[in-house]
Amino acid sequence: MGSGDIENKPRTSKTQEILAEAQRRLQERTQQEMPPGPRTLAEKLTRFVYWLAQHWLAVFNTLAGIYIGGAISAPLLMHAGFAAPARMLYAFYSTMCHQYPFRSWFLFGQRFAYPLTKPIRVQQMNELRSFIGDPTTGYKIALCQRDVAIYGVIFLAGVAYALIRKKRQLQPWPIWSYFVFGIAPMMLDGGIQWISYLLWVLPLHLVEHPFETIPLMRTITGALFGYGVVATAYPYMNEYFDDVNKTIQRKLNKISNRPEVTQ
Repeated sequence: MGSGDIENKPRTSKTQEILAEAQRRLQERTQQEMPPGPRTLAEKLTRFVYWLAQHWLAVFNTLAGIYIGGAISAPLLMHAGFAAPARMLYAFYSTMCHQYPFRSWFLFGQRFAYPLTKPIRVQQMNELRSFIGDPTTGYKIALCQRDVAIYGVIFLAGVAYALIRKKRQLQPWPIWSYFVFGIAPMMLDGGIQWISYLLWVLPLHLVEHPFETIPLMRTITGALFGYGVVATAYPYMNEYFDDVNKTIQRKLNKISNRPEVTQ
């Protein structure tokens, strides 16, 4: 082997090392400049649940506000002359409420309520259901009196809960309290009314006149039911979403190799 071969060998080895180092640096720079890859569906769902766990109460209150606000918007739109969108709202809420005018609140009329003065048959009830109102009578809210109380109180109590829970932790209503004070009064008020109408339409003439509850009782029982939903369910949901929030936070911290943030 000549002396030239001995000299060329270290030169070739050094050249290969330089090329390898250049290639390594080029790969590192390329990886740094490349944007992060698209998130998988599982990661997107995880981050959505993480966001929901942090903002669930705001989401619930917003949905409750939109629901009760839409029902009240229907008579407002009718009074303002926007009949088409108002009728769309009435049609939407009719799938979730009977909308009997004699069990509904009215706006922009002579009175806020027009309860029955004498019993009517089911067929007549269904015929009256389509009555929205007029400039003299006013226009009915797209939900009945009881439903207005239920969802209105769910919204108001939810907002109050959002303010109070920042200052102190609230304990949930016991289930028996919710049944006694929230469910039972509404079942008695509406159930006795329904049973009395059933007995009235039977040919046995078991009752002479069916029982028709009054707007005040519908409002009180509906409000108690709505308040019970918040007082019973929201503290449990708050505890559940807190656990979800902490669990997902630990998972995301491991993925990003960040130290866990303690609250």
